[in-house]
Amino acid sequence: MSTDRVVSGMRPTGAMHLGHYHGALKNWVRLQSEEPCLFFVADWHALTTHYDDPSIIETSTWEMLIDWLAAGIDPSKASLFIQSQVPEHAELHLLLSMVTPLGWLERVPTYKDQQEKLADRDLATYGFLGYPLLQAADVLIYRATQVPVGADQIPHIEMMREIARRFNSIYGKEKGFEQKVADALKKLSKQQAKQYGELRAAYQEQGDATALEQVKALLDGAQSISAIDRERLLGNVSGARRQILTEPQVLLTEASRMPGLDGQKMSKSYGNSITLREDKETLTKKIRTMPTDPARVRRTDPGDPEKCPVWQFHLVYSDEATREWVVKGCKSAGIGCIECKQPVIDSVLKEQEPMRERAQKYVDDPLLVRAIVADGRDKARALAQETMREVRDAMGLTYR
Repeated sequence: MSTDRVVSGMRPTGAMHLGHYHGALKNWVRLQSEEPCLFFVADWHALTTHYDDPSIIETSTWEMLIDWLAAGIDPSKASLFIQSQVPEHAELHLLLSMVTPLGWLERVPTYKDQQEKLADRDLATYGFLGYPLLQAADVLIYRATQVPVGADQIPHIEMMREIARRFNSIYGKEKGFEQKVADALKKLSKQQAKQYGELRAAYQEQGDATALEQVKALLDGAQSISAIDRERLLGNVSGARRQILTEPQVLLTEASRMPGLDGQKMSKSYGNSITLREDKETLTKKIRTMPTDPARVRRTDPGDPEKCPVWQFHLVYSDEATREWVVKGCKSAGIGCIECKQPVIDSVLKEQEPMRERAQKYVDDPLLVRAIVADGRDKARALAQETMREVRDAMGLTYR
């Protein structure tokens, strides 16, 4: 097993747009050259909110995979696969559900937020409530050490860590561990034992990270116990006695500065996106018709780049000299909006040209994508099966 491993996935949404590229895919391309990476299509996750209409999942999956390859994801460096083709994800999800407190799922910040945003859908299902647990299984099954996410997903990674910690605490114990812990507790004063129990519950059930430090301080100050008893009591709280599941770390992804054509967040549902393989004519038309600073009614009216969505594209695609030209020309009305947009058009086309070239062979021969996914699936399953052997053994589910 590698000491470091990166795991990430996306729901199948079909064609990727520039927001996906600058927000995630560009980062994946970099990471694949630094650490072993597994990237998967989270098709089961698509069902948590769209279970009533799964017809587009398959088409969207293949389309998205081609875009990953077009963006520069290299199957010789990273494993690409489809979540539902590795059934161990579902098995670990089920087993983790046996030990995950319901309150942990209900407190995930995005749970209520998504319910409000998707009020038109019936989301009173376990699938929707339990999706953070399935997300945890997706990562823990590979003992990932790093998960690249945006700041809004940090609570999900913290929950994964809590679940791994709780699982290790329950199942990662030495033979006779419970009795040895009970014997060690008897050596503490009644007040110390009570405080220990309260801190253990705070750490394991509420995820209070400070409680573990308090336990360490409590045990360090207990002169009545031996070093090995101190280690056992600490392991009884942290689950560090035997690490079956690895606690992943957040690999914070810099927030994308890529807005949509109208200045809002880029999204297909807003109709303001540019796809990764947009044809030249369509791309040019989309950028040329972008809204600009409302103050520039006439060509001779000066404007303010900060109030123009096109400026946000310049911040991503233009060099310093071009940006200075834009600021000076816009504020003095020395350039028109069409002139201002042309460097953006040129830069986006230049960025996308190799993407279209990389994608073409997969468009011409879809079996190539199937082969890449089958190879990635086999690699992923080998790792997942290794984890599940240990999980089943720890839970007493290995029948010989």
